[in-house]
Amino acid sequence: MPHSTPEAPVFPTPTLRSRLPEVGTTIFTVMSALATEHKSVNLGQGFPDFACDPALLDAVSQAMHQGHNQYPPMAGVLALREAVADKIHRLYGRSYRAADEITITAGATQAIISIVLAVVHPGDEVIVLEPCYDSYLPNIALAGGVAVRVPLTPGTFRPDFDKIAAAITPRTRCLIINSPHNPSGTIWSRADMLRLQEILAPTDVLLISDEVYEHMVFDGAAHESAARYPGLAARSFIVSSFGKTYHVTGWKVGFVAAPASLTAELRKVHQFNVFTVNTPVQYGLAAFMQEPSRYLELPAFYQRKRDLFRQGLESTKFRLLPSEGTFFQCAEISEVSDMREAEFCRWLTVEIGVTAIPMSAFYRDAFDQKIVRFCFAKEEATLRKGLERLAKL
Repeated sequence: MPHSTPEAPVFPTPTLRSRLPEVGTTIFTVMSALATEHKSVNLGQGFPDFACDPALLDAVSQAMHQGHNQYPPMAGVLALREAVADKIHRLYGRSYRAADEITITAGATQAIISIVLAVVHPGDEVIVLEPCYDSYLPNIALAGGVAVRVPLTPGTFRPDFDKIAAAITPRTRCLIINSPHNPSGTIWSRADMLRLQEILAPTDVLLISDEVYEHMVFDGAAHESAARYPGLAARSFIVSSFGKTYHVTGWKVGFVAAPASLTAELRKVHQFNVFTVNTPVQYGLAAFMQEPSRYLELPAFYQRKRDLFRQGLESTKFRLLPSEGTFFQCAEISEVSDMREAEFCRWLTVEIGVTAIPMSAFYRDAFDQKIVRFCFAKEEATLRKGLERLAKL
């Protein structure tokens, strides 16, 4: 008689309590997958579809061949930190020491969560200005903090300083700002930064200044970095992104500039979070940054793309909002459709073949203003193809 095989025991996976019960798959992943499925022109997720400067690839390749393939210092390759410090001093007039005030990170997103984990204790309040980049609120939750959501003015997305001031309490640990602003494309002015400096002066509130689009400011305007303002710089973690600046978002390299005492706390988390960042890429970036024109020419480069895209949309029923910076263009859709933003973006992808992101995705409560965000960091041919399809509306 054949032998019966005993059934293998079943071991159930333990049930766990989610650290982020309200978080699902991001809108960017959802919309990009939908765009791929329907062969849509993806103007949703914020990444370029064009190549970086070949000289940057050569610099990284050279670093590899020169043997820069082992762990670099935890805080980053010194030559890159020095290049960052030189750039900040040249552009914004603030001196940071490469040794203990500049840290190279695995992108700006890792920088921000490391900062939040370093300074926010359970029960601390963190003010965020909505709409905001989608990592801010989960970062605060992971640190055990309490997010205090303050809306930017609907429609214009300008900061409401009376509401910001009113949100500050004895429990406020830090405030997160973002200029140039994702998703709206607005920038903070000198007057805005001075007003913020005035509000924070009598407090111990820290500032996280997300400046990843610092080199994408249009129409002759200047980027008003927190580094320009002594009262802000003294309490700020300033975050930027090489990926955004040099069209290499997949490399995931960024930096944080902060006073030494703040940097020391950041590095305590950074060393156990990622420890350090890709070595040859750091050496390549350090060499590439020796020519400042490679970032100083970005405003004109992206403004040409912005102007092409805006001109193409002028004949449609979209109402264009100002795009003062970043590589995003927001548009109001009420004359195009009576659908809600998220429904409209799905329909636009499936039926028209162009993908955008709903502004409501950047609000915790999915506040719907009938505004969508397009990304124009694309080849001219990509933009023209998208515009041809949007002209059908």
